[in-house]
Amino acid sequence: MEVDRLSSEEYPAFYQDYINNIPREASLGMLFKSNIENLKDITRTISPDKFSYRYAPEKWSVAEVLQHLIDVERVFQYRALCIARGDKTSLPGFDHEDYVFKSEAGNRSPDSLREEAKIVRSSSIALYNSFSEPVLMRKGNMNNAPASVRAIGFIIVGHTRHHIKILREKYL
Repeated sequence: MEVDRLSSEEYPAFYQDYINNIPREASLGMLFKSNIENLKDITRTISPDKFSYRYAPEKWSVAEVLQHLIDVERVFQYRALCIARGDKTSLPGFDHEDYVFKSEAGNRSPDSLREEAKIVRSSSIALYNSFSEPVLMRKGNMNNAPASVRAIGFIIVGHTRHHIKILREKYL
């Protein structure tokens, strides 16, 4: 399954930038794996003492960015699972800013954040490996907009790529 096969009707327009930044020639499975490796590599180039660094007062620290990626991936896993199982519930949005500020990410070690990110991604890979092609095509309602199971997988990858780019540009 490649991103080119997605229809814009499979995800909220808000996520278009994430979808646009995904390599067209790679499968979702390959993207999940390379994406987490890229995150691991970039966070290893940032010294542990810089994990509390903010490039501007109102911006997140490196630790908070990592915790945000972990939290968002978990939320999107849940959304994908609900839609895959045919749940007709309108899945609510969430305040990612509030999640970050209440996460206490600054109290965690860089290694613990990297390890949790790896575990959460392994869980995403296992979840998506369990979905058949018809399940990947199922659509549900995510934050008052239609979304397919497969689109949610690409959104996870695109969201991580977005934050990797910010880490490269602002924290290195």
